[in-house]
Amino acid sequence: MPNENRKRGKKHKKTQEHCEPSRDTNPEHHNRPSWIVPAQELEEPHPEAPFGYVDPDIKAYFRTVDDQIRTWQQEKPYEENQDADLDPNEAKRIFLVAALSEMSEKEKQLATDPDCSVVLERMAHSMDDFVRRVFLDSLSGSYEALIKHRFASHVCQTLFTVAADTVSRETKGIYPSVADSKDKGELRTLTRLILDICEELTPVFTSLVMNPFASHVLRALLLLLSPTTSASHKAQSNMRSKKSSAWKARQGTMKSVFADNKSYDHVDSSRSVPNEFHEAATRFVRVLKSELSDNEVRALAANKVASPLLQLILEVEADHGESSLPDSLMDHVLVGIITHCHRNPDEQLEASDYLVTLLRDPTSSHLLETMVSRCPDPAFTILWATYFRGKLARLATHPVANFVVAKAAERLNPTQLKGALEELESSWNKVIGSARTGVLRALIDRACTLRAHEEDICQAVCNMFELFQPKDRSHLVSCVLVLKPLREYMATGRTKHSSEDVQQSSNKGNMDDSKEPKVQGALILQSLLRLNEPHCMMVTESIKSLSTEDLIILSQNPISSRVIDVLFESETVPFKVKRTLVMSLIGHYHTLVDDRIGSRVGDRCWAFADPYLREKIARSLVAHEQFLAASYFGKFFARNINLYLLQRRPDEWRELQSQSKSNSGTTTSPSALPSAPSAIVQRPDSGDAEVSRPSKTSKKRRSRPEDEIDAVFNASLGAKVKRTAVNATGSSDKLVVQKSDQGLQDILGAIRAAPSDDGGRGKRQRKS
Repeated sequence: MPNENRKRGKKHKKTQEHCEPSRDTNPEHHNRPSWIVPAQELEEPHPEAPFGYVDPDIKAYFRTVDDQIRTWQQEKPYEENQDADLDPNEAKRIFLVAALSEMSEKEKQLATDPDCSVVLERMAHSMDDFVRRVFLDSLSGSYEALIKHRFASHVCQTLFTVAADTVSRETKGIYPSVADSKDKGELRTLTRLILDICEELTPVFTSLVMNPFASHVLRALLLLLSPTTSASHKAQSNMRSKKSSAWKARQGTMKSVFADNKSYDHVDSSRSVPNEFHEAATRFVRVLKSELSDNEVRALAANKVASPLLQLILEVEADHGESSLPDSLMDHVLVGIITHCHRNPDEQLEASDYLVTLLRDPTSSHLLETMVSRCPDPAFTILWATYFRGKLARLATHPVANFVVAKAAERLNPTQLKGALEELESSWNKVIGSARTGVLRALIDRACTLRAHEEDICQAVCNMFELFQPKDRSHLVSCVLVLKPLREYMATGRTKHSSEDVQQSSNKGNMDDSKEPKVQGALILQSLLRLNEPHCMMVTESIKSLSTEDLIILSQNPISSRVIDVLFESETVPFKVKRTLVMSLIGHYHTLVDDRIGSRVGDRCWAFADPYLREKIARSLVAHEQFLAASYFGKFFARNINLYLLQRRPDEWRELQSQSKSNSGTTTSPSALPSAPSAIVQRPDSGDAEVSRPSKTSKKRRSRPEDEIDAVFNASLGAKVKRTAVNATGSSDKLVVQKSDQGLQDILGAIRAAPSDDGGRGKRQRKS
């Protein structure tokens, strides 16, 4: 049908069920008055957004904020050569204030949003003390829901971490200045806010221990309340899981965007906290002890979520001196060992299957390490005699239990150390074969601390690597590095892997592990170098017996080079041995520093050397100056020793080295050495050569014939004219004349008054 003949049909009337509103069919509602309206059922909030969803426009705005703050956090620090009149933080401060204003009254929605929660974490590092108080106060009353949320829990964790410095300043009486505002009410201090948060979480603390999202927040809160050295060390390693740490690393650097603030990535264990914080931490421990039974506390040890938090709680309990009391949390986990020490210390205790299981469980073994290191001395004696003595041969080679044994070895007394060495005498071959050398290294460190049984330790090391004859000990370093006995080492050949070879082989995947130095072997050698002088010489003599080529290869390996570092750092290694090592490399430093790792070892040798030895090293490198300049890594070493200044002005070079050595000390690492001034490190120009000459006249100048003008000035002034160096303000050079006659003064005045040029400094025009 054509369109012009089409007619629109009549509208159908709505049916009664569509047009009439729905009526209440409940007969009870007909009897009530007409003005009573039934209440509407409220929708339950979504668990992913308990405080509501964020508006898309606001999310887009905070995505822009995140990009800008991330750009600022990745920038280099503020340089001093910028304009002093411009404040580098002003634009950032205005930007942050605008973002905070937009965030007002939306803190809870933003904290629970998957995209905006990261922005809040990034902004928390740049907040000042007042803004942190406002932000924490805006979340009050909702912390139970927030720390159990998947995304808001990380916001709370970051806030508790960055609040440490603010609490420390408030403890010292330093408060931010607050501008006058029309808003009524009093803003609580951050110390008071943290205590109120603890009161809010105390009734539900036991249920939060097992929560996968709240557990890490409670760890950060306990670390804020009790920032002791031991608790800080353990909490930093247990603060995030591997998955969480990998995700946090993908978010980029999180630090303050302001140039005058420091990063809050670490927690200072020496900061001060009020006494109320210690009481709040103790209250958490007592709540957990009172609400959980013995079996429930022991069940937390095997839980992957609760075990790290339980470790920190045991640390806090030990710091406050409550772990040595009967019925403490540590006593519950140790199956009554502490109670047994108070009641029947002389009675033999039967081993518990629970603690035997903790020794071999990958999760709970970390908790047992904490208990072994923090339990009272009487409890440790019973623990060692019941669960470790007589079983060291099996535990030392176990993939999990060897870490607990190594931690227990740090508390042995001389008698227990002697018994452990005798028990492990026949098992060292298995220890080396399995490459689980943690127990051996712990025993060496303990012998070094006690200054006892060091000879037995050295003899055990020689026996496990089959170095029975004195002449075989020259191969000690080579055998220990590859963790092979002498017979197997001689069969496989020597190790010849530099840092470049290691990197190329690892990229190709064809590296021969049998010849490559192992980290475990390097750690054993480092521990041996810290023994007393008669015993550490076993390692130094082995290093001394190496050829120059092998020594350079050892120094250029990223693993074995650490042995050379500890040789210089150890206080027990004689000074003569260190000096001999530095002198043995003279003539080969250009080869040593032509490597990424070797250049660092070269800097270590240079930092140790005295001025006389430094000059010998520098003189040996004069012939290789061009080689060092062409080397990617060697040019930095050449710039540090400053060969140009040595060749042109040796007296000034010696004075510079003497000052550098006196300021740095003999055992200071090269990173701590003060950098040389730029005018000395860089190649001086002709102007510097004229104004800063050595005090003594060179032979070349003395042999130069004098012209008539020089003869007149020398006859009148003699050697009383001094040339001064450029001062700090960059003023022009001046000639200081001490004595002269009046006629010569007039001549010099006329010379100064003469114009400096003839009318222009342009280029000479070519003749057409």
